[in-house]
Amino acid sequence: MKIKMRTKILILCLGSTLMALVLQTVLFQRVSGTLIYNQAKAENYNLLKNMQNEVYTFVKKIENGLIEIYNNKEFLQELKSEESVEVIRENNYRIAYDQAMENFSTADSVVALYVYNSDHRVISTYRRAVTPKHNYPKDIYEDEEMYNAAKVKEYIASDEKYMFLSSYYNVYRETNIARFVLKIYDNVNTNKVIGYVVCDIDSKAFVKIMEKYSTHQEVYMWLQPLSDRPITAIENAETASRENYLEISERIRSNTLETFMDTSEENKVLFQVPQNKYNLGAYSLMPQSILEQNQKALTQNLILIGIMMCIILSVVTVFISRTLTRPLEELMRTITRIRKGDTKNRVLYLERDEIGQIGKEFNEMLDEIERLIGHEYETQLLLNKAEYKALQSQINPHFLYNTLDTMSSIASVQNCDMVSHLCQSLSTIFRYSLDIKHPYSTVAKEMVHLKNYIYVMNVRMREEVAYEFRIDDEILQSSIPRISIQPLVENAINHGLRNKKGEKKILVQASKREGILEIEVEDNGVGMEAEAVNQSLKENNHGLVEGGSSIGLFNINARMKMLYGEEYGLHIDSDGKSGTKISLRIPCMSVEEAEIWQK
Repeated sequence: MKIKMRTKILILCLGSTLMALVLQTVLFQRVSGTLIYNQAKAENYNLLKNMQNEVYTFVKKIENGLIEIYNNKEFLQELKSEESVEVIRENNYRIAYDQAMENFSTADSVVALYVYNSDHRVISTYRRAVTPKHNYPKDIYEDEEMYNAAKVKEYIASDEKYMFLSSYYNVYRETNIARFVLKIYDNVNTNKVIGYVVCDIDSKAFVKIMEKYSTHQEVYMWLQPLSDRPITAIENAETASRENYLEISERIRSNTLETFMDTSEENKVLFQVPQNKYNLGAYSLMPQSILEQNQKALTQNLILIGIMMCIILSVVTVFISRTLTRPLEELMRTITRIRKGDTKNRVLYLERDEIGQIGKEFNEMLDEIERLIGHEYETQLLLNKAEYKALQSQINPHFLYNTLDTMSSIASVQNCDMVSHLCQSLSTIFRYSLDIKHPYSTVAKEMVHLKNYIYVMNVRMREEVAYEFRIDDEILQSSIPRISIQPLVENAINHGLRNKKGEKKILVQASKREGILEIEVEDNGVGMEAEAVNQSLKENNHGLVEGGSSIGLFNINARMKMLYGEEYGLHIDSDGKSGTKISLRIPCMSVEEAEIWQK
């Protein structure tokens, strides 16, 4: 089934948009998702930390109220005296009531206050609104297990000097009671405990504080001293969360929970904020889904935006594609009519856009085709004439070296041996140079060609230059592009030795090293600036190759790189003062291998 261009454009635009949206969503989930999740965790942790700070302020207020007992000097004097408990109790039976009334307000929710001596015997008791429904013990040691009094004894026996926090569950009121215990020290012997004050407070005072920081009903928040039961908690009705809460609370009580770490519990996150002075920790158990709400909301919004973009893009694409494809459809109808034989037909849509430009170029192409058809006969005549000139150009070189052979024969008959040999050498040089059917030669043939060239130059220069050859026999039949060595020697003569005074020498070496054919031409001439030339050889500038009329160094270098690769070619060594060595490196192979390489 053929798909129209309009449909292809629509598929392309929608596909690109959807791919971009999917990619953006995936990247968002990987990069931003974790960041948003961690930010939500940090916000909830800071919320719990602020609540802990307010709890600390309230606890500090209660502590300040209990410290006021030190202002009753007469009571403290009796407490550290050897008077019997009954006497002290008789003289100070209202001290608990006075402390509660004078130092605490109704907002502090004090429900009971007890004053004990160091032997855990009650001196004075205050209980608020004692009724069957509001029943508080006269002495917390009436039932140590029920009133969690054993923790108080542990605290009094310890060296801890800060106020102690604990709690117990009041079965009559069916609520938790927070307990504050403050040691009373001898004002002379400050390490001696002479008694202590126990202040019980309704846990609703803490609940009021915690409710201000409770942002979700699914969150469990509670206050609990380390190694003790919870003081109070804000609970929800979710059974699974309550089970997690009871498990974590028991681990805190048994001191087996990792200290001050966020702990994941069955898709829930536990936050902890300690209060080291009073050993009171604030805890929050939050479902992980709450932390992911912002992340999910952003993802949903992104998907919604993507859907809206697809709808808008579809409408815009349909409109634009119709604008684009209508001229193309008209162009195709015109082409169809021309293909059926109506060659005079032309494209009418010639607006300034790309399709109009195509139509204009198409019309011009048709006009050009008609013009070419009209001049076909003239073109054929020009072609025949060109072929004739090409055949004629092949005759001229043959005439030249045939004439040199004739001159050599005449010179030999006339006993002019030097002229005869010179003509023979020139004829051989021309034949070798004009053999364009065989671009590859051998090292041996190149050396023959070089020696003919040297003979001609010796006649010309009266044998001013001494030549030395060091050619390994194993590479004589190795392949080398035709006319590769002679230009190197020509360069040494023209540039290295021309201005040289005294003895002139040229050394030609050829050897094989690790599969590489290396040919070196070294002279003892005036030297050259090798660095700049080597840079030009490395860059292989074709402008330098085409600029010369003869086969020079740049020409040879360009041919080697073209045939074998950039790592091959020429390299020059010279100190710029005396002597130059030109090295040619190409792969060492036979002529047959070279021809296969070229193909």
